[in-house]
Amino acid sequence: MGVRDHRKASAGGQATFAVITSSDSRTERTDESGRVATALLEGAGHRSLGRLLVPNSEGKLRAAIRGGWRRGADLVVVTGGTGAGPRDVSVQAARACADREMEGFGELFRLLSWREIGSAAMLSRAFLGLRSGRAVCVTPGSPKAVSLALRRLIVPELLHLLAQARGPR
Repeated sequence: MGVRDHRKASAGGQATFAVITSSDSRTERTDESGRVATALLEGAGHRSLGRLLVPNSEGKLRAAIRGGWRRGADLVVVTGGTGAGPRDVSVQAARACADREMEGFGELFRLLSWREIGSAAMLSRAFLGLRSGRAVCVTPGSPKAVSLALRRLIVPELLHLLAQARGPR
């Protein structure tokens, strides 16, 4: 089955998702990135299991990602914690939960970011991983970065990605 066939077979489907914001300073009220992620995915017809704020702790993030999957999320989106700082551990947490990495996501995210913000894009990490037919996506915490990653990469390919990850029916 070719790419077009997989896209056609998954067209019109719905995924379930959870959003985690990794931050030591944001609150429900100030979590704009979580709101952006939820709005974009719901706007594409997917179903939210809710949002969660988690401190920049690798162990707590791993538990939250696995918890999202246990609650039935096909996709867990983690925003924040992707920079060069010592407390930026979201990518490490997600990588520990996944058994396969889709390297092209980070590569394409940085290319698209470079077109918008220039060389500072190299300071951003982004991650997409798979485990047991489910996905975890990590984006930088700025609302613009979340929008870019979801609008240009995740939303257009989510159902195709999940179909591929789950294999033939």
